Amino acid sequence: MEQFEDQDILNFIKELPNDAACKAYLAKIKWQDGFTCMKCGHTKGCEKVDYRYHCYNCQHVESATANTLFHKVKFGLQKAFCVVFEMSTSSKSISSIQMGKRFSIRQGTAWYFMQKVRKAMKSSQKYPLEKLIHVDEFTVGGKEEGKQGRSYDTKKKKAVIAVELTDGNKVKRVYIRSIKDYSAKSLTPIFEEHISTSAKIVTDKWRGYQPLKEMYDIDQIYSNNGANFKQLHIVIMQVKSWLRAIPTHVSKWHIQAYFDEFCFRINRSQFKTSIFHKTINRMVESKPIYQNQIKQMLSV
Repeated sequence: MEQFEDQDILNFIKELPNDAACKAYLAKIKWQDGFTCMKCGHTKGCEKVDYRYHCYNCQHVESATANTLFHKVKFGLQKAFCVVFEMSTSSKSISSIQMGKRFSIRQGTAWYFMQKVRKAMKSSQKYPLEKLIHVDEFTVGGKEEGKQGRSYDTKKKKAVIAVELTDGNKVKRVYIRSIKDYSAKSLTPIFEEHISTSAKIVTDKWRGYQPLKEMYDIDQIYSNNGANFKQLHIVIMQVKSWLRAIPTHVSKWHIQAYFDEFCFRINRSQFKTSIFHKTINRMVESKPIYQNQIKQMLSV
């Protein structure tokens, strides 16, 4: 089966009409480089019915979903693929309530699986931003009386954003990180994880960036009410608008997963035809996680 590269939901259903077709698609990705037994590491085996592999060494029979984020999906593989398709190709966010109603899945079950998809969308941190980077902070949440600018005692969720621009001053890639406060200690991780030390970085005059000048090439200029960071603030407005489309509260423990999902989509927007396939690949490469692990992961 060829990889699915369309964004048309009707074509998606036509190409992957049932659980068996989805399992065949998954098996092709999982064993595209050959079979390796997850129990003993042996590479010799044979394919059996229902897209399973039988290891000649330890006699273990492995399914296409084993050792992936699709492990023990209880509501059917096609529905799981539909959730991935919606999350990876839609330009708007969707809540677990809406997803559950759309595919007849319990809201809680839909939420836990969507967190698995978001885990697959998390950045690999292998490709740092390299050229012209604009960095700024922003908050997510409603208006608060008397709380403006970088208020430390606000109840809003705080975040720092890094936007890489092309030579034509267009947005190329984006990374967002949830932060506790606006100190240099909180701002440092996004630089370490996502920005090359050779990049040209532009920030506003906030003093929290000054200690980072020892390692990074940072030029601090006046924001001029956002006029000097126009593309960056457009992306911030897109993030906020995208989060507002979720008709449920997004807590501070979950906000980073939503940021990861947004960045995954926007960073691959120029390659929309392959984003679904890329997400499935990530889910195959990722180890299975369970509900208690998701709770622990999000509470950190």
